[in-house]
Amino acid sequence: MTDPTPVEVPIAETLGPSSVATGPIEAELGSAELGGSAKLNRGGISWSVFEGARDPYVILMTIFVFMPYVSASMIGDPVKGQEAISALQQYVGWTVFATGPFLGASIDKLGPRKTWLAATVIAMVPLIGALWFAKPDLTGLSIMATLGILYCVNVLFAWSEILHNSMLIRAAGLKGAHAASGLALSLGNAASVVALAFTAWAFALPGKVTWAWVPAHPLFGLSAASHEPERVVAILAAVIFAVGALPIFLFTPDAPKTGVPVLRAFKEGAADLWNMLTTVRRYGDAMAYLVSRMFFFDGMNGVLFFYGVLAAGVMKWGPLELLASGIVGSIIATFGGQVGRWLDHRIGPKNALRLEIFMTILALIGLLGMSPDTILYIWHYDATAHAPIWSGPVFRTLPSLIFLMVGFTNSIFITAQYASARTALTRLTPPAQTGAFFGIYGLSGVATAWLAPGLVNIGTRVTHSQQGGFASVILLMAVGLVGLFFVKGGGREVTQVD
Repeated sequence: MTDPTPVEVPIAETLGPSSVATGPIEAELGSAELGGSAKLNRGGISWSVFEGARDPYVILMTIFVFMPYVSASMIGDPVKGQEAISALQQYVGWTVFATGPFLGASIDKLGPRKTWLAATVIAMVPLIGALWFAKPDLTGLSIMATLGILYCVNVLFAWSEILHNSMLIRAAGLKGAHAASGLALSLGNAASVVALAFTAWAFALPGKVTWAWVPAHPLFGLSAASHEPERVVAILAAVIFAVGALPIFLFTPDAPKTGVPVLRAFKEGAADLWNMLTTVRRYGDAMAYLVSRMFFFDGMNGVLFFYGVLAAGVMKWGPLELLASGIVGSIIATFGGQVGRWLDHRIGPKNALRLEIFMTILALIGLLGMSPDTILYIWHYDATAHAPIWSGPVFRTLPSLIFLMVGFTNSIFITAQYASARTALTRLTPPAQTGAFFGIYGLSGVATAWLAPGLVNIGTRVTHSQQGGFASVILLMAVGLVGLFFVKGGGREVTQVD
């Protein structure tokens, strides 16, 4: 359920919100240094490794293991758990919306990034590791303390993304930026799959199977009764991040000092944001597209974020099932980028997006009609009356297998959507204004980051069911899909926008 496929993206997008202030980079670097080499040096590779080390936090902690554990075991009621987690993510979204764009627009004026980035890493690593003490009997961290730590880590994570993105050009140069960005995505996916596989082998499978290559008991004597195999992913994610973050501080070039005070930098960054908005709003089709993207992008992210919580609460999947689905889903998602590219070429990126969003909506409707004894709303399944599908330790019933396959469909089309969304904007924007448009593109990614969790929270409380809360994500994608019908252009051929 990740976006692992390296796709060729405009330089402005790889910078994220910081792309609104590219002038200082050109002024500070000569043309040769700015262009760099298409072959990555150790600075560019180190930049990529940082993302590879950071992504396992999302996979292990947010989607497949820790958050579902908090919902199902710590809180103990899957419905109340989904309410609490959706509220948490809503607060994170509000905070990032209020702070992220200003940080991104101001970062070039602030000068060196490494001090700021180091501060986020130094804060994040012990906070992530501390979640080991989130015990199911609440003798360690309380539920509120656990959610509070997760709030802090998720906000810091978003800030680290902005700071990290803003270092790309100095790390790899313009010519190597795409290679570094693609390598970062690949390393993030690879590290996540390895972390999932190791967690399954070392902590979840022992005691469940008698395979010769699997330890007889969880490593380090971890107790399944105390949910230590789920909690240990906090330590694993913290260690991976701490070790993988080191190269960027050792080998990646930093920006020179500017001498601009912090408050002045943020004030000028706010002015740049306003100028960017006034530039972009003159182009109606591109603006209509960006508004539509805010909705379907947030809906897609909501699917990824709440998938594990839904599977744990509704399908009663434990850590082994979630880990297995994460491993295979991440591998299958690599085909999503290729699907997006193929659809972009065959029917154009805008039509590709329509199809990808529609298929994701269909898959979500299917997921909501699943339970351990129900298949697609209408077919009753009695597990006691049917022999297991296979003798393995997971997905032994038909409803579990169908739920898994529908989830894989989402993996493909959500990843394809990420690829097509970037291509579509390049077909709708004037080349001379790429930085401004992709600055807004990055901003639109956080502007409504609170909306999906907010709607899930409301839907869960109103319907008293996880499915009811999750259904609100469909509404976001439907609004985004309808909005695309008001966008002209974005077809197969690249057209010049004046």
